[in-house]
Amino acid sequence: MTVNLSQAAAAYAKAAAKAIDPGAAGVAPSGENFGDIMAQALSSAANIGRQSEAVSISAIANQADLNEIVTAVNNAEMTLQTVVAVRDKVIQAYQQIMRMPI
Repeated sequence: MTVNLSQAAAAYAKAAAKAIDPGAAGVAPSGENFGDIMAQALSSAANIGRQSEAVSISAIANQADLNEIVTAVNNAEMTLQTVVAVRDKVIQAYQQIMRMPI
């Protein structure tokens, strides 16, 4: 799963507009909550990891093209980096919430 910078920026803008006004920017409320969105993203990341493992196994058996192997491993690496970055941001947000005065 490669992340295109312009698509990421558009998704962020759409999410920000939705957070401010659910009807803004032609975005109808979807009824999805943050937990559902994160579950879908993690499921997608796990699927990418499985695909990369399958390509690696086929490479061991000499049944995969080098370009296919490099692409699959790169996709898995980018996905892992994205998951780690999101995890770090969630931990930072939690720590900031815990520091708030009551």
